[in-house]
Amino acid sequence: MTSIINIITRMRPKLALLCALMLACCCLAAPAQAEYVTNDALHLGIISVATNRVNPLTPVEREFMSVTNLMYEGLMSIDDEYKPQYCLAERYSYTNSGKTWFFYLRDGVTFHDGTPLTAHDVVATVQEILRLAKDDSSTNKGRYSTLQYFIKSIEASDNKTVVITTNRNNYGFLYAMTFPILKADEVQADNPVGTGPYYLDMYDFSSYLLLSCYTGWWQNLPDYRQVLVSLYSTNRELISGYEYSNVDAILTRAITAAQYRTGVTSYNIDYRTTQLETLMMNNGSYELKDVRVRQAIRYMLDLDDIVNNVYYGMVTRTDTPLIPGTWTYWSENDAQQFNKQRAMELLDEAGWTDYDENGVRTTVRADTGKLARMHLRFYVYEEQENSVRVEVANRIADALMQVGIECKVETLTYKEARDKLKAGSYDLCLAAFNIDFTPDPGYLLISGNNCNYMRYKSTEMDNLFKTLRAAQEESAYRAALQSIQTLFWNDCPFVCLYYRNGSVLTRKMFTDARDVREPEVLRGIETFKK
Repeated sequence: MTSIINIITRMRPKLALLCALMLACCCLAAPAQAEYVTNDALHLGIISVATNRVNPLTPVEREFMSVTNLMYEGLMSIDDEYKPQYCLAERYSYTNSGKTWFFYLRDGVTFHDGTPLTAHDVVATVQEILRLAKDDSSTNKGRYSTLQYFIKSIEASDNKTVVITTNRNNYGFLYAMTFPILKADEVQADNPVGTGPYYLDMYDFSSYLLLSCYTGWWQNLPDYRQVLVSLYSTNRELISGYEYSNVDAILTRAITAAQYRTGVTSYNIDYRTTQLETLMMNNGSYELKDVRVRQAIRYMLDLDDIVNNVYYGMVTRTDTPLIPGTWTYWSENDAQQFNKQRAMELLDEAGWTDYDENGVRTTVRADTGKLARMHLRFYVYEEQENSVRVEVANRIADALMQVGIECKVETLTYKEARDKLKAGSYDLCLAAFNIDFTPDPGYLLISGNNCNYMRYKSTEMDNLFKTLRAAQEESAYRAALQSIQTLFWNDCPFVCLYYRNGSVLTRKMFTDARDVREPEVLRGIETFKK
């Protein structure tokens, strides 16, 4: 197997000096790890142009998070079934009807500098997360800012016990406990130590970083003793690096990665991102107030065509905001499907007809007595390097025109689209949301919540979320999620399209995890046996 020294030598010319420094033992190393392992390395490529620090609490690039995830651990982790499991906490308990939780830390866990993990480190990490979330002067609220809705207070009752009081006294609270734990005096450091299977060995934010196996890790040591990560500026450079065998594997969300299929010498592993693509529908618009109109629009979405011919299969279809294939997803037989005849029937039932046969439906407004035309303001914004939303919007608009719904598609900037959503000055909008770890989409569906851009109001839905957030056992929590998703399907406040996928293109297998997902795309490398 190619040595890590040779791999670095093949990298950009300016790294030759760093190789010499490495041979001279002048590199950054964790204490008590004097020897370098030069075999059993995975050479990875990612896009990174904006990151200049490794602190996992304030990441700025998605793929970089997958790398730092190997360095840090939480009280809890999430398994292949998307269920919470113990990690740095060996057990937990709760009292006061779930309002007070106790997490008991494992013995023998140390940070990469050899310092023992204590409850005070957990408290300091949480306090920093909450400080970032509430800092009005900062634009980067941190990846774990939603923790402010879960933690009311936190303290260390002793070195091994963390005590948390919460207003979210339910089973979903455990998902929020997956945040990375840092050493108390390094929570604001650029490159803080963690407790994970790998530590940061060398780092040049313009070129690469090297992770090495932490021999003091509390679990069995990984087979891949080093992970060398080359940093690229563009997807074209990244994919070229893979094609020319400069790296063993790459992480990419570029749709062009779909052309690489699993073969004899290469694998294409799909991973699910946290990015949920939706068709937002303004329930306050006169044209969309009637649920039958919204359902008709849903029936006119030919998602098989969009998935196969626009995204080339690089998405995970979903009918609700929850994650398909997990225990949280609903078990109904209904599924989103194209049905022009049913769409036309629903529009007729709602009173929208093409009485003059000019191709556009109209109705007489009950409030004004005037004729209203079915014309929708349809906004869309693009993503850098994945500019396909406009094509999707135009396909949807063309399909809606087939049943007499006229749309004007307009491309906006992200800020312009966000302002339209907040103001409610839109009818349709293709928009994406980064979904939180916790299976609780209340921020989208509860009346008046901050991301309820649809102006959806349902007392029944609000009460279902009250039930969800009082469910302390998995079975009760799942039952509430099922009811929420059933009502979501029936009320159709907006349409869930798909979760965006990324691809791991690799010549080396490094994981046997079934649920490969952001931000744990490299999850499983620590337990994989070659």
